[in-house]
Amino acid sequence: MLVADDQPNIRRLLEALFLKEGFTVLVAENGQKAVELAATNPIDILISDLIMPDMTGVEVLQKVKSLHPHSTAIIVTAYGTIKSAVEATRCGAYDYLQKPFDNEDIRRIVKRAMEQKNAAPPAPTIAPKMTQTASGNLKMDAVVGGSEKMQEIYRVVERAAESRATVLIRGESGTGKELVARALHYNSPRKDKPFVAVSCAALPDTLLESELFGHEKNAFTGAATARAGRFELSHQGTLFLDEIGDISPQTQIKMLRVLQEWEFERIGGSKPIKVDVRLVAATNKDLEKAVVEEKFRQDLYYRLNIISITLPPLRERSEDIPRLSEFFLSKFSKQNGRNITQIDSKTLAKLTAYRWTGNVRELENVIERAVVLSEKTADTLTMDLLPTYLTEK
Repeated sequence: MLVADDQPNIRRLLEALFLKEGFTVLVAENGQKAVELAATNPIDILISDLIMPDMTGVEVLQKVKSLHPHSTAIIVTAYGTIKSAVEATRCGAYDYLQKPFDNEDIRRIVKRAMEQKNAAPPAPTIAPKMTQTASGNLKMDAVVGGSEKMQEIYRVVERAAESRATVLIRGESGTGKELVARALHYNSPRKDKPFVAVSCAALPDTLLESELFGHEKNAFTGAATARAGRFELSHQGTLFLDEIGDISPQTQIKMLRVLQEWEFERIGGSKPIKVDVRLVAATNKDLEKAVVEEKFRQDLYYRLNIISITLPPLRERSEDIPRLSEFFLSKFSKQNGRNITQIDSKTLAKLTAYRWTGNVRELENVIERAVVLSEKTADTLTMDLLPTYLTEK
């Protein structure tokens, strides 16, 4: 049980009351502390005051439920109104109680909540299962997180996956844009067809055009044979173009025609090639600004931006850090022949508090480094395995 209340006497009362009932009781004097405790501990029952200095009980409820979707929340307040009761229950509160409350009332509510919880099977979560395909690709890869922002992304992926509509994925470097692109593909009717990824920023402009559209024999010096481009290779599947904001004006023109007609010619060729491709693009640049500055074609921007998904930086969904850390811990323990099954509470608190300018990729690298440097007999990831730039702050 997690109790969040800024009144010490209420915290002491509820802690004593439910310790006798056999609960492990965690107490927090404010909303932020409650969220921090929820990030590092399993929570079955949340009892939260509605009015606290830093955040409301409804906000605490939402954050705790993003970490523990099957938890049950009870809101208590000295300032009860019909409106606040409706708001609390609309946001997922199991029950609502006014202060001063009778001990038997709150004991009865918690008992009833636990009976219902134990009687019913766990409700399905929107978060996708991370199942592997025969080729080894994860259907949702490491798109991990129970936060409200990630739940919304799951919902968009679920709806968009069935269509052929072009998707533009935005977000800082390291937020997992390619993982979302793979999620769209492996949850779509095209899942058994090719998923082809190209980093537009990694290739010089002359090579990028050939890479995308292919070339005929002798089209340019060194073109000894004809070669199919990535559009052809992804026929009936999905083509993922990372860093789309870096392509040149000439490539933009050719790209626009493909998105309008779904046909193109290879470099040096004159025969139109028709393709059936689902295009997913990604960028960490402000394309609207690039359009205004005439660095990116407005008509191409509109063609790309039919469905837009914006991935939040990790610092804006810190409640997902424990879940991500556990996911990477399991992944790299298996890869490196380790048996690390947990992260100690101080280490997890440090990971959760850090701002992660490199986003999920940086966290992944830190966990991998820690696993590799751990003793072969270790079963817990500890602070001494983190890089010094994390532990010194």
